[in-house]
Amino acid sequence: MKKQAAGDKTVVKTSPTSRAGGAAAVVVSVVVVVAAVYIMVNGIGLNPDLDFGAGAYYYADIPDYQKTLNWDVYAAQLPFWVYLLLFFAWGFLMWRLWKRIEK
Repeated sequence: MKKQAAGDKTVVKTSPTSRAGGAAAVVVSVVVVVAAVYIMVNGIGLNPDLDFGAGAYYYADIPDYQKTLNWDVYAAQLPFWVYLLLFFAWGFLMWRLWKRIEK
């Protein structure tokens, strides 16, 4: 594909392969979204004996998953609000970094 100069009124021709690739990407994207919606609507993959509500897709096929990990090993040493503050501070710093990179 050729680049156009500012104010240039020439027509840019695209190759048939780039048009076909774009069309294929659109078709694949639509098929994936339709398949995902179909799977969710019909509950494909869910175990009816293990109903965990909205999070049913996560770890639903592992019986006694809560016994798999030793949940008592981790004990928070700081108050919860400190972790929350650190989380938001990290998010703010990454947002500022991203804005600086985009300049």
